[in-house]
Amino acid sequence: MNEKLTAAAAAAAALGGMGAVGEQLHASGKYKIQCHEYEGGPLLWEEEIDNLVTTAGKNDLLDKYLAGSSYTAAWYLGLISSTSYTTGPAVGDTPASHSGWAEDQNYSQSTRPAASWNAASGGSKALSAGAVFTMNASATIKGCFLISNSTKGGTTGTLYSAGLFSGGDQPVVSGNTLTVTYTASV
Repeated sequence: MNEKLTAAAAAAAALGGMGAVGEQLHASGKYKIQCHEYEGGPLLWEEEIDNLVTTAGKNDLLDKYLAGSSYTAAWYLGLISSTSYTTGPAVGDTPASHSGWAEDQNYSQSTRPAASWNAASGGSKALSAGAVFTMNASATIKGCFLISNSTKGGTTGTLYSAGLFSGGDQPVVSGNTLTVTYTASV
């Protein structure tokens, strides 16, 4: 049997086959938090958080990579307080507007700890070392966030992501250290 395929039929077959091929980009991340009695001391508790990536964070990611906008490589970690908490992080949150939660600033560092990154691999990018918060008062922590502003309580920049502990609030006292790591994935 001798079968022939016309150019039009070949093009139609190629286009039809492409309909089944597709990928989606889904931005996500995971925080890991360890609380030690003091720096280098015994582990008191540990939590992992699957976070949400805010709309502003997704837009920032797309603008920087696909549009070639000016890029700020500086990112910082912050803590979410139980004080004044009403609702958790939402995709519409920004540094200036996150009415359901507040930042906990009860740590001795003068600014939010900086995030230092490893090279991306396998669709993920992780911190090269944990960001350390040395607590200077008793508090109850609900979660973490990633932001492009180093100022404690700062309301400018981009809020990339935020998340809450899945196992409930966690207490800290003065002298405790929180070590926070983060992995972003697409």
